[in-house]
Amino acid sequence: MTGDIDRETERSASVDSGKLSQPTSPLPAEIPPPDAICDAVNPTGIVVWHRKHLRLKDQLAVSRAVADGDVFCPLFVFDPTFYADSGLACDARIRLFEEAVASLDRLYAATPPSATHVGTTDSAAQFADTLDSNTSTAGAASESPEALQRPDPPGLTLGYGNPVNILSRFVDRGWQIITMATPTSRYGQRRDERVRDTCGDAVTFVSGDGLVRDEEWPRSAWQTQITEWLAAEQHTPGWGDRNPLRATIRTGVTPAAIDRHFDISPTKTQVPVGTHRAAMTALREFADRVRSYPSNISAPQDARDGTSGLSPYLNFGLLSVRQAHQYVVDNAPSCRGADMFESRLVWNLHYNQKLVDWPGWTEQAVNPVFEGRNEAFHDPDLVTAWKRGQTGFPMVDASMRCLQETGWLNFRMRAMCASFFTHILHQPWWIGADWYHHHLIDSDVGINYTQWQSQAGLIGKPSQRVYNPRKQVRDQDPNGDWITRWVPELADLPSEFLDQPEKAPLAVQQECGVHVGEMYPRPVVDFEARREQFWSRYEDRRSEAARKLRQPAIAKRASFSGGYDAARAIADKHGAVDADTPDGTQISLGELTDTDGAAKVEEGRLRPPKQTNATESTDSTPADPRESNTQMTIPTGAGQNAGEPSPDDRAAASGPRGDSDEDAESDEEIDIQHTGQTRFRDFE
Repeated sequence: MTGDIDRETERSASVDSGKLSQPTSPLPAEIPPPDAICDAVNPTGIVVWHRKHLRLKDQLAVSRAVADGDVFCPLFVFDPTFYADSGLACDARIRLFEEAVASLDRLYAATPPSATHVGTTDSAAQFADTLDSNTSTAGAASESPEALQRPDPPGLTLGYGNPVNILSRFVDRGWQIITMATPTSRYGQRRDERVRDTCGDAVTFVSGDGLVRDEEWPRSAWQTQITEWLAAEQHTPGWGDRNPLRATIRTGVTPAAIDRHFDISPTKTQVPVGTHRAAMTALREFADRVRSYPSNISAPQDARDGTSGLSPYLNFGLLSVRQAHQYVVDNAPSCRGADMFESRLVWNLHYNQKLVDWPGWTEQAVNPVFEGRNEAFHDPDLVTAWKRGQTGFPMVDASMRCLQETGWLNFRMRAMCASFFTHILHQPWWIGADWYHHHLIDSDVGINYTQWQSQAGLIGKPSQRVYNPRKQVRDQDPNGDWITRWVPELADLPSEFLDQPEKAPLAVQQECGVHVGEMYPRPVVDFEARREQFWSRYEDRRSEAARKLRQPAIAKRASFSGGYDAARAIADKHGAVDADTPDGTQISLGELTDTDGAAKVEEGRLRPPKQTNATESTDSTPADPRESNTQMTIPTGAGQNAGEPSPDDRAAASGPRGDSDEDAESDEEIDIQHTGQTRFRDFE
């Protein structure tokens, strides 16, 4: 059945987790006022509300609290909303996240400031009883992982419940609240607005992640600002300068108790541990092998160990982008691999900036011309075949099975599967984006959804990328190691037929015992016919979509790195003339660019670009991109590698088509992640 589709129903069905009911017990302990903890006259008490930036170093909220407060209280609130049935995270990502909170707890417990601990073991036992009364027998019987255990005495104050209610209780007792601003969506946006409305001037959201906020045109000097921020000194808490008192309230809330209550049971394999020690170990090891980075990122089998593995830690903020950047600059050899990795960090910021500029990326097509794209063609059977790895296209199927078992894919496979879902299966982009966000252990909402819209062609750029999964087999897995690992039904099929098993002669199938159509499905669609249908439908709307980019409101949504200049250039070159176009384009473009008046169309490297040979160049676009093996792509995932070069700003110079199965250098993938079972929406 195709056609009508309800987004909320589809989203709920796609991640149904059968979660337990949510207890409503608030923070059980009494919250003392600052003057009950500190002897200073009218002491300043500051709560550091941790959400996603789960670290002490290069964390502006922590540094501000230490500098300005007489007493500070580091706080993390477990929000039951994120564990609800409608949440979009697997159990492996939730477990890693809980481990990160426990690791932060241990860091605080080891910090120099003198500490006071408020509350009794009675309150702890009371809260534990509250959770246990709502916990299933299976969950209660399971043992908590060692990584979730709390230090004694603890360092963090842990709450459970609605963050708005808990924070307002602190404010009522005379505390100020400070937290790091972070790109967020859906529930997170509404929650933050409620916090502002409820706490008023007592809450401060500080921008310490390098992203540009509260400016009319954030992209006007973005590259300069990002370059300066990455090179600037990290925020370091001045523990020894003022020696403020750290207050920890014993609430009885623990990561282990939360984990047991919601029966978090990860099933995915090869998932990293969510600790700060593990994050730093991964960073050091990657810096030592960065020279091999460029050669180990395209083939999915090589990419497992070829990428940095840092993206889960960057996503939850155990490391900042700046920490990773400066460590590689200071400790890795100067080489192409280091340059590529540093550019990935810039693109991480680039795509998160898009979500800051327009929070609608997770819900609506950026370009209104494409709103509802493919929804009339919605086919639940095709969606299910894609999710389960049963499409009859071995490279797609191997990738989707790997995603479910490990929560990780390298960029090329990630982008290929997204392109296949939207351009060949003709299915709505957000279904695939939600599936990725659920299964990827490092899924960064600011990168996942912006990349899905880019791969789905919903921005208005004239160039598009259509991956050919058959050619990917020949180029990236010629011996069939990857495919036969994840699609074992094809293990005995000669490798020369793995790109199109249905083309294997019946005699070959009989001899090897692989019967296509029985053991492994035939292709669910005709690739060539579907590709031509996509191009035909896209050409019908291409000019109209480009023209929309003349409108400042739509240009702001798109958040091109070149700002309004880049959007206007696309509209001028590729948009049909429309006398009714709103006169919102009479803006001085010089005011929207850098101080030298030149729009930043090329970006991604902070070091001066090195001379490259012809095989390394990604700047040229062939007259007929469908005949080319090189095509610019961008990652569809998270982590420190967010793709290069940007199709956004090069679009004005590009041709309309690209049957992109590859690109020479832009395939510098993403270190995405690994995942587990079911839950959370966005952690932010």
